[in-house]
Amino acid sequence: MKKAILATKVGMTQVFNEAGQLIPVTVLQAGPCVVTTVKTAENDGYDAVQVAFGSIRAKLVTKPVAGQLAKAGIESEVVEKANGSKRDVYPVGRFLREFRFENSAEYSVKDEIKADVFAAGDKVDATAISKGKGYQGAIKRFGQHRGPMAHGSKFHRHQGSNGSSADPSRVRKGKGMPGHMGAKRITVQNLEVVRIDAEKNLILVKGSVPGPKKALITLKETVKA
Repeated sequence: MKKAILATKVGMTQVFNEAGQLIPVTVLQAGPCVVTTVKTAENDGYDAVQVAFGSIRAKLVTKPVAGQLAKAGIESEVVEKANGSKRDVYPVGRFLREFRFENSAEYSVKDEIKADVFAAGDKVDATAISKGKGYQGAIKRFGQHRGPMAHGSKFHRHQGSNGSSADPSRVRKGKGMPGHMGAKRITVQNLEVVRIDAEKNLILVKGSVPGPKKALITLKETVKA
């Protein structure tokens, strides 16, 4: 892997390509990500690059993260809000992640990874935590069929039979049953980058990506070329 970036989900919209075809896209606010640590095989046992992304109030930063940012030379800044109040804010540091780049030795501390690391036409994998659906039944969770809707029916959206009678006389492992749905780490592979706005650090990806708005999205070059 040579290219990756952290982003937040802005929402979905649609654009037109040169042929006039409508393309549904997800807008991602990608970077800038600041390199905080460069790990090497000699010192750490593997090659990787640690990056920080997203502004955060200084009082919400833990001491270990504050130490990481201080080593990278990233300091908090006093920002004045519209109502006149002031806050001590780190420009990056809300999210810290590692990328095992093949060319990690080419990076240095405080280097920035911006949206232009990708280009239109690139294929990427998007990873995020999916939306939580809470406790759901088997029909919504696994797409099972409902029961008869007549008045004499004893179940409508119930699951139905759970297993065999004599053999094996138990419910088999993996049986789709009601339970917690969503809020899982999901990766959607081989998505196409439709457009890049380097000035605003925006990446437009064809189709949908997991997670709600403002969710953290990890974009990596696809493993399925």
